[in-house]
Amino acid sequence: MVQAWYMDEAADDPRRPHRAEPARPVGLEQLRRLGVLYWKLDADKYENDPELEKIRKERNYSWMDIITICKDQLPNYEEKIKMFFEEHLHLDEEIRYILDGSGYFDVRDREDQWIRISMEKGDMITLPAGIYHRFTLDEKNYVKAMRLFVGDPVWTPYNRPSDHLEARTQYLEFLAQTA
Repeated sequence: MVQAWYMDEAADDPRRPHRAEPARPVGLEQLRRLGVLYWKLDADKYENDPELEKIRKERNYSWMDIITICKDQLPNYEEKIKMFFEEHLHLDEEIRYILDGSGYFDVRDREDQWIRISMEKGDMITLPAGIYHRFTLDEKNYVKAMRLFVGDPVWTPYNRPSDHLEARTQYLEFLAQTA
């Protein structure tokens, strides 16, 4: 099962766990109240997984590709890692399914505190449009992930501050309704 926790304020290597002291774990229900959805799937059978197909059909995830993030396989690796870790939002959901390796998604809670979500093989996550977030590898420096989209892929990150965007306004309205 996925692990999530509040982060410390240390500014050193973002690939470290950065668990707050004392520990402040975050459960799936708290993530759901932020609009973050999670599934545990069998990544070894992703090509013919009926559970994945069911989720894709229910949520209209019609497009997908696979990205490998490591020095050997991702062009402009250092630049991309910095870009992924820059706090941003998207106008659409961000859906990632970890097929191998591991990394961290960080999301902001209602009080603007960072929650770190540890992702590993078999974990699938959906971040809602308008949530401020970022991604980094962990100390293993490797992840292979499926990226899913509703319709054609849109890769545009809107770095913080982007509170003027409709997706952010709608997300804040969602938070107000689930408070």
